[in-house]
Amino acid sequence: MRVDEHHLAPKPDGVARHAAWRRIWRSPDGAAAIEFAILAIPYFMIIFAIIETFVAFTAEQLVSNAVETLSRQLRTGQITYALGRTTDKTEPQFRKIFCDEVSILIRCSEQELTTPKLLYLDVRSFATFAQIPTTIPRMSTDTYADLNPASFKYAPGGPKTINMVRAYYRWQIITDLVRPYITNIRPNNGSLPSDFLIIGTAAFQNEDYP
Repeated sequence: MRVDEHHLAPKPDGVARHAAWRRIWRSPDGAAAIEFAILAIPYFMIIFAIIETFVAFTAEQLVSNAVETLSRQLRTGQITYALGRTTDKTEPQFRKIFCDEVSILIRCSEQELTTPKLLYLDVRSFATFAQIPTTIPRMSTDTYADLNPASFKYAPGGPKTINMVRAYYRWQIITDLVRPYITNIRPNNGSLPSDFLIIGTAAFQNEDYP
């Protein structure tokens, strides 16, 4: 039997690869693999965005609940400041109580209690409700400018005073693909955005506690 040498000769690499891709494309399994590869990136972007948004929303609820809890304790005199009572709390002590309230998802280091880099608390008293600030203090007029904590204080009032408690937390977004779409502040040093700013606010008048 005579063997045709033409059929035994190796095919060029380009021709071989083209033939292999044609076989994959014609195969139902191969077509599914190619379709999955095309759709994988947007699919996983959506999945990661859902997860990141859910976790950030949960952290936001924790911060809001902590603001409400500590505001109630200030309003009723369970927490006081500079009144010479056993209920008096310094700023680090107040921050520690706040951190304990959100410890399920947010952990504060010892350094964070004294030198905030992620969690900022603004606790002040005012003569009227109209004097309470209603905007986020930022480094510039840009909508996404970085947070400016220069005006933040810890100075709650006593009985019958009007008070405000504001909490800001830099929640770090992990997924690179969805970070530009979820973050709402841009670092002042020009680095890439990585944080979603969580905000919790409460305004109230203290009770006339003894």
